[in-house]
Amino acid sequence: MERFYLEKPSLSRKNQILEYIEEMKKHESQIHGDGRLKKYLDEKSYEEWVINVHNMGNEKYALSKGLVPSSTYFLIRENDDKLIGMIDLRIKLNDYLRNYGGNIGYSIRPTERKKGYAKIQLYLCLLKCKEYDLDKVLITCANYNEGSRRTILSLGGIYEKNNINKLEEEISELYWINVDESIKKYKDEYSKYII
Repeated sequence: MERFYLEKPSLSRKNQILEYIEEMKKHESQIHGDGRLKKYLDEKSYEEWVINVHNMGNEKYALSKGLVPSSTYFLIRENDDKLIGMIDLRIKLNDYLRNYGGNIGYSIRPTERKKGYAKIQLYLCLLKCKEYDLDKVLITCANYNEGSRRTILSLGGIYEKNNINKLEEEISELYWINVDESIKKYKDEYSKYII
């Protein structure tokens, strides 16, 4: 059975993350949950991005950049040590995140989609939410993103409303997940896949 874990970004994963990005470009797919990786690669370096995402857990540091504190993780498949996805947990919400981005953003590499990995990744992230004493989290998806919607609903997402995101020129669907309830309800379904 395949098993997975979340790992903080590191220098040792540089080649894997560059392959991940190339795969996303090839499939014309957006990277979500990347802790602003694309911006860093365009303007700086992967090494500087790793330092930044490790510092983003510090609220004072995050606020100095006009952002909220967050933790970014890679989803790693244990049996082949492959980077399968990325997920970003924002510990607090600002106005933009409250209306469009939510607490959690995530992506799975295109060649590994439709295998249930996004659900496993989200479950692992909900376990991380407990470490930050988050009772409930907001997750959003574009109204055309059926896969993301199914992932959110599969872990107990409760629909709140739609918002028109003029910046992205799309409609965002907002869902809330009760962290404790979801972890307990889906433990038997997902715990067998996690380390």
